[in-house]
Amino acid sequence: MKSVSNPLRYALLLLALAPALPAAAFDMNSGAPIRITADSARLDESQGSAIYRGNVDVRQGEVLLTADRVEVYRGSEGLDRIHARGQPATYDRPATASEGAVHAEALEIRYSASENLLRFEQQATVKQGEDEFRGAIITYDAANRIVTGEGRTGDGEGSGRVEMVIQPRGNNSPSGN
Repeated sequence: MKSVSNPLRYALLLLALAPALPAAAFDMNSGAPIRITADSARLDESQGSAIYRGNVDVRQGEVLLTADRVEVYRGSEGLDRIHARGQPATYDRPATASEGAVHAEALEIRYSASENLLRFEQQATVKQGEDEFRGAIITYDAANRIVTGEGRTGDGEGSGRVEMVIQPRGNNSPSGN
């Protein structure tokens, strides 16, 4: 029997991952402020941007983004986007009533508030519990609950493959008992 084709297999794996990813990096409708701490900061009010360097923590409630450098851009509606870089940059969201805790790492993490889009680039790994997804780029469209994984960046970096490890649930044992 022939195995499922690669594009179909990737689509099925990505659908299985959708519940594992965060609803959004930060909740713009929340009353909780976003707090940023760093070793240094440069704010350009005329451009609506700020650059934070050195041990940067971006926190809203218990959601935490850490990086070596973070650029924050504001629009007329408030926070517009975040671009974080690190070795690696990390994103952590605690468990919710319906989803387990999420830990993600990548050399770059981008967040777009207007698109409700979270993008992990270069050596990206997203974990929820024991489940794990790896690729050169992992994008999560929270508004439409669509996950996209790419094995290579636009520059050709990456193995060309995406990988997902899904652990069995419940009390199932290999013997079926």
